[in-house]
Amino acid sequence: MYEQELEVALEAASLASSHLIDAYERFQVIPDAAANITTDADRQSQEIILQAIRRTFPADALCAEETTANQPAGSQTGPRLWIVDPIDGTRGFARKNGEFSVMIAFVEEGRIGVGVVAQPAVRKLTYAVRGQGCWRVDGADQAPTRCQVTAIAEPHECTLTQSRSRDPNRRSLWTDAIVPARIVESYSAGIKLALVARGDADVYLNTYDAFHDWDIAAGHILVTEAGGQVTGTGGQTLAYGLPGAWQRYGLLATNGRLHDVTLQIIASCSKPSP
Repeated sequence: MYEQELEVALEAASLASSHLIDAYERFQVIPDAAANITTDADRQSQEIILQAIRRTFPADALCAEETTANQPAGSQTGPRLWIVDPIDGTRGFARKNGEFSVMIAFVEEGRIGVGVVAQPAVRKLTYAVRGQGCWRVDGADQAPTRCQVTAIAEPHECTLTQSRSRDPNRRSLWTDAIVPARIVESYSAGIKLALVARGDADVYLNTYDAFHDWDIAAGHILVTEAGGQVTGTGGQTLAYGLPGAWQRYGLLATNGRLHDVTLQIIASCSKPSP
């Protein structure tokens, strides 16, 4: 199931990654790049991906971050839907710290069937197909290796991955409550979700109250197919392909063993002070 969709997603990610590596090498670093920055590389990467999808699946709906020739303003929905973030973590691209990814997901009737997260700067690829597991290919690897989440069950032993902080000396309320053993920060949600799927992190918490399908769809299936769990920060089931492509429940991705306890911690932090 989804063999052709996976093949197309991997080809599109490879083509986009090759283009981005060249653009990345030539890009003039922007040390103070803003959170909402977008670049020509974003738009070019998106067109490469959408054209690759269109060649094989011309009738499928497309939902992507940028406004380009193959993706007019506003997201599209349909029973067969591709969700694309051409550069997730554009600040990492603009600041040239390597923290960006290409994210491609295929959704059928609201369920994610395929997810691909490519990290061009470090030559890492993580992908998953529903019911067929999550896999990784790093560097010059010839064959993919299966991903598995960790068995960590205590919050204070976990590795927490989160968005790169503006002030590294200022921890969030939730981080202080979890008291993780280690914190890994990145500009890219795709990278953070891949870290959980690969067993390199145990918890990813995103408390933003509004973001979009393309920010998380491809990474979502990586975690679940590696044995983890993904919900909103209140335990909500996340839906994809809705009008506007909005996600309004935040995101909690864990190795599964830490999910319920982390939801309890989030709930306790969200209660008003007496």
